[in-house]
Amino acid sequence: MKEGNFAPKLRILVAPMDWGLGHATRCIPLVHYLLQQGTEVWLAGEGRIEALLRNEFPDLPFVHLPGYNIEYGRSKWDLLGKMALQIPKILGRIEKENEWLQEAVAQHGFDVVISDNRFGLYHEDTYSVYMTHQLLIKAPFGSFGEGVMQRLNYDFIEQFDECWVPDLPGVPSLAGGLSHPAKMPDLPVSYIGPLSRFSRSPGPAEPKHLLVVLTGPEPQRSILEELLLEQLKQYAGPVLVVRGLPGNGEESITVENLTIVNHLSAAALQQAMEEASIVISRCGYSTVMDLVALGKPSILVPTPGQTEQEYLATHLMEQGLALCALQEEFPLLPLLQLAEEFPYQYPALDTSSLMETAVDAMLEKARARAAQKAPITPSAS
Repeated sequence: MKEGNFAPKLRILVAPMDWGLGHATRCIPLVHYLLQQGTEVWLAGEGRIEALLRNEFPDLPFVHLPGYNIEYGRSKWDLLGKMALQIPKILGRIEKENEWLQEAVAQHGFDVVISDNRFGLYHEDTYSVYMTHQLLIKAPFGSFGEGVMQRLNYDFIEQFDECWVPDLPGVPSLAGGLSHPAKMPDLPVSYIGPLSRFSRSPGPAEPKHLLVVLTGPEPQRSILEELLLEQLKQYAGPVLVVRGLPGNGEESITVENLTIVNHLSAAALQQAMEEASIVISRCGYSTVMDLVALGKPSILVPTPGQTEQEYLATHLMEQGLALCALQEEFPLLPLLQLAEEFPYQYPALDTSSLMETAVDAMLEKARARAAQKAPITPSAS
């Protein structure tokens, strides 16, 4: 659906969470569709999120929005302890970003805010959409802890006008119980299909290298990088390592069979994935959506202590979508041998209509709300 000549041109703010790059990368197809619909899209973030989005959309206006800047631990229990200590910081950041949005709407006149996992980005005078694949947040203390976390999660989500879930609406699904909990939040929820920057090419590419794609927050990004670089010394074939550091340039360094680059654009990364014999990466949900979109075999490593990724690792193994291994038990060469026999299964995903339907419906509601706010020009007497 195209905006008509007489429809108001909506000004839309898209703001992803800064916990890893995945929240930003999965917003890319959404932004492209919003632009196709004739809307005016603004982006928000800082640091690596800003660098990535500016690289993909250099002509779009950008506003600086501080991130949560969560500190991760060097082990599972260190992470859990650090996360518990940072709860007041997180709640304070949510309050601050809501205050930021009040000022941003007053200054820039946004009609719509699309928040990818940023709890504070709702506003009574804008149409506010919350996007997440985690309606159920896995907690380390069983069903009681998950119940407490879900109630807190829903208390924030229900401040928005609607919620978008980037997953399939039924079974099988990529996120399993994370996106399909027994109890749903009390607001409209739309399953908009997996969101990926990539689309599968007609024919398979000739494998050229083993591809390592590093993602996620520090220090775990660097810990996995060091672990893999040490073990890759035993691997004789060509290897491409993408460090996941946008803003540091795309210059590459090649030493013997190993090529290292800080960052690749979406087009270059898709080509690198298509030419990979196998992809090694974190078990982040956006990475999963990209790999499934391309039908690419992978070995995925959940971030220690990140309960969502640990759950996903088990779910993906059961579905045959990825071979997963714990960081603490990661023998590279034996895993590569296991990957040759792993029964990878890739569902054919043509889900663009789910996203387009949800966006079109949202634009209609947002235009109606914007029309109610528009000042009425008095008729000439």
